[in-house]
Amino acid sequence: MLGNFKYSNPTKLYFGEDALSNLKVELASYGTNVQLVYGGGSIKKNGIYEQVITILKECGKVIFEDSGVMPNPTVEKLAEGCQIAREHQVDLILAVGGGSVCDYAKAVSISAYCEDDPWEKYYIRFEDVTCKIIPVGCVLTMVGTGSEMNGGAVITNHKQKLKIGHVFGDNVFPKFSILNPKFTYSLPKYQMVAGCFDIMSHILEQYFSGEDDTTSDYIAEGLLRSLITSSKIAVKNPEDYEARSNIMWTATWALNTLIAMGKTTDWEVHMLGQAIGAHTDATHGMTLSAVSIPYYKYIMADGLQKFKRYAIHVWDVDPSGKTDEQIAREGLDRMETYMKELGLVINLSELGVTEAMIEPIANSTLIMEGGYRILNHEDIVNILTNSL
Repeated sequence: MLGNFKYSNPTKLYFGEDALSNLKVELASYGTNVQLVYGGGSIKKNGIYEQVITILKECGKVIFEDSGVMPNPTVEKLAEGCQIAREHQVDLILAVGGGSVCDYAKAVSISAYCEDDPWEKYYIRFEDVTCKIIPVGCVLTMVGTGSEMNGGAVITNHKQKLKIGHVFGDNVFPKFSILNPKFTYSLPKYQMVAGCFDIMSHILEQYFSGEDDTTSDYIAEGLLRSLITSSKIAVKNPEDYEARSNIMWTATWALNTLIAMGKTTDWEVHMLGQAIGAHTDATHGMTLSAVSIPYYKYIMADGLQKFKRYAIHVWDVDPSGKTDEQIAREGLDRMETYMKELGLVINLSELGVTEAMIEPIANSTLIMEGGYRILNHEDIVNILTNSL
């Protein structure tokens, strides 16, 4: 492995069918006032809300509800959450939901006492946190983002047509996260498969960088194989506990910083997807799936040996009698077949993107360094056009 790095992850995880029973233990470490963050109300339909409320009341907590967190949390919603946190001097923000809810909770935690405009400070200037941080805990109901064990927080600014993620340090990580695979059973298929591809994309963003022999890549290949197997099972039987538990655990390890160690990483697929999301408000995982195959075909020649390895180690491509390029391309073809089998979006047109939107989306796309090729504006336009 190349380079020097430090690894730490302060988030405590509780995993399994009885994971929620540990919430009482964690709540004892925090003050009375709890800001309960959740989305559109699905947790009330599936009973998770009542379970959490009961535990909070049993622990003597005063609850301040912050509902209506949208799939792509906005700067306006962030301002609302900050006001709740400040007015009630909350001691803990408890996020109950998927990645967007967890992202939003972390954004509120670092923005409530920020003396500057949080959007400008964190998402335009990418500055570190210098104010009081409110601790965050998570009860996960949808998998994909890995937000339950990292410092990432993505916020959308519709006026500026920007959707930007800032990955903060250990001090912003959730203090604890509760992961019960059964809490994901009621998720609609569209959202479930979108989450699965978000997981895959997280792994690939870190995998497709560098050519040295690194333990991180071996871990990534194992995570990918587990995800592929389990996602196929879960699509057919959404209540297969083993499959759903493997997907949930893979999602966490895909983006808790572990497999990034010793890697340069890429993240251009996410930059493309987030720009598309800012213009369409489409489901995040589907924006990633729509651009991934065109993007990887576009850069394949620049990282041919890694794409060859990917084809052989992840998709079981037989290399006999084939050129490196043929092997690599067959791997991407098998990936595309898998994506279609799951029911993922393959073309941007399925998300409402038109040819007229390509240039504005390209203008909103941030160019990242660290992959096999540094793209320019023309490259971005070509990739987006190929994704229609």
